[in-house]
Amino acid sequence: MNWLVSLALCTFSPAVHFFGSQIISVQLPEKSTRYKLPGRSVMRRIILGILLAAGVMYVILHCNVWRTNSYWMPSTDVERKAQLMPCTFKPSTSTFTNLDIVYPFLCSHNFLDMSELHESFNFELPYGIRGAEKFFQMALSRLNKCGLFPEDESSPPCKKCVVVGNGGVLRNKSLGETIDSYDVVIRMNNGPVVGYEQDVGRKTTYRLFYPESVFSDPLHYDPNTTAVLIVFKPYDLKWLWDLLSGHHLIKISAFWKKPALQLIYKPHQIRILDPAITRKTAHDLLHLPTKFAKHERPKHPTTGLIAIAFAFQICSEVHLAGFKYNLHDRNSSLHYYGSDTMSQMIQNIYHDIAVEQRFLKELIDHRILINLTEE
Repeated sequence: MNWLVSLALCTFSPAVHFFGSQIISVQLPEKSTRYKLPGRSVMRRIILGILLAAGVMYVILHCNVWRTNSYWMPSTDVERKAQLMPCTFKPSTSTFTNLDIVYPFLCSHNFLDMSELHESFNFELPYGIRGAEKFFQMALSRLNKCGLFPEDESSPPCKKCVVVGNGGVLRNKSLGETIDSYDVVIRMNNGPVVGYEQDVGRKTTYRLFYPESVFSDPLHYDPNTTAVLIVFKPYDLKWLWDLLSGHHLIKISAFWKKPALQLIYKPHQIRILDPAITRKTAHDLLHLPTKFAKHERPKHPTTGLIAIAFAFQICSEVHLAGFKYNLHDRNSSLHYYGSDTMSQMIQNIYHDIAVEQRFLKELIDHRILINLTEE
């Protein structure tokens, strides 16, 4: 606030100086010993100066309030956020999930401002940007778009979405045509479409991924897909920058398994998810601990839960498919593709699948989510 006081003093100083000079002239008696009062024109200028200064202070103070209350945005960002507001968050959804509307993608021109607004400077990755600002700037500099939906006046303003998980429960359900009928289809990681169209459909609007889980085979390329990077560590951003810059990826050891060494998506198709979405998933939805003992492995939400939180930001109605896991049968199919079994998920120390399953059941029981693969 010191700069506001200084600016106020600077703004008022011409009027004060002028007024002061008039006071001094008033103190000098004329020969008749009567004081000379300022004329009407002088008083008008004094009053006008005070009113102008007050107006400047009003604008400054309110701009500061707007900024701290998330209303201060460039016009393009106001337009982007306006895309979300008319339809998202039915009262029951916002009350139950305790989520507010956040524009989900980072943009190169204002990611620092938005990160300050969302308090992401308070957290290191994976839930904030503290200490990784330069890596975000590097990666974002290679992306030329951060829009949500293509400019298409024929598309419905309120989106009905389906989030398609990779669960084995999708096998032999023949939901492909139903899934393709939604306005928005959200998938995650390397869950394939090719060869599984009858059960999972063909359409993909968004695909959430991280370096270790993204497709590298051009067979899976879809020109109509927007690929959304979930950032867990600074090297994820360095990886994206390296691949988009044509550099050779050197430190593969920084990843828990070998990441993709080429991108099948074009730069205009790639977005970076705001870490605030991941943080809200972990803390506001799943209520995962914010601190862990040194001997404990931190628990993070799965890509599937992050995808659902993302859907809450952009959709007026959210349905699910492929999120049912049989935790009691270690030999049941983990995915609708491949031969992995549920034992691998049970042994996973980075996620709390039981907590996620209970949370999803609550959402389904309250009809906030509709589960297409309910059994």
